[in-house]
Amino acid sequence: MSAVRCVDLCKTYRQGDQDIKALDHVDLEISDGGFVCLSAPSGGGKTTLLNAIGGLDKPDTGEVWIAEQRIDQMSKGELAALRLSQIGFVFQAYNLIPVLSARENIEFVMQVQGQPTALRRDKAMAILREVGLAGLEDRRPAEMSGGQQQRVAVARAIVSRPALVLADEPTANLDSTTSDGLMALFVDLNQNHNTTFVIATHDQRVMGYAKRLIRMLDGKIVDDIDQQAA
Repeated sequence: MSAVRCVDLCKTYRQGDQDIKALDHVDLEISDGGFVCLSAPSGGGKTTLLNAIGGLDKPDTGEVWIAEQRIDQMSKGELAALRLSQIGFVFQAYNLIPVLSARENIEFVMQVQGQPTALRRDKAMAILREVGLAGLEDRRPAEMSGGQQQRVAVARAIVSRPALVLADEPTANLDSTTSDGLMALFVDLNQNHNTTFVIATHDQRVMGYAKRLIRMLDGKIVDDIDQQAA
């Protein structure tokens, strides 16, 4: 089964007096359990594609399918329910809630999902240990470094073991050791829980972990490399 299928996606933005083609007839299929990196220069289309896959941005034309459900025609409510139950997001801007602690930020999605208090607390503390933040669970985002905030955002995205994780530059504020540790966690989830990953990145180290590397330029896919066969 396909985890992600994009059919002839087009998306154009107006920038001043110019039309910028962020997606230019993009076709992409990612199998269940895939581990894909999207690479492109700034403005190449990788974040727009990631947002289209996650239902955060609608293409002008084309189709987006997640686990055999067409999402580009879903209502806002249907999309919200799909994202809550099936997709974990790691944003470049973190999107942490400032008044909540690290643990509370991680628990938030599970709370909305209706998971019991004790269970979500146990899961949050366990994932904090996995991402190297044990002992910092009561700190609010403003009391943490950029790298620590990034790890909280990652922990929040993966704590409820979604089927699909979409990550935009997940290692951007991490040192190489922490970055490698994070990617090892992603690989473990991919191999042992069949979690599908789609990661937009400039980081060559991250690309090295991918099973498949997709390069984009000017809104088009220009390379699709099976790194397991390389």
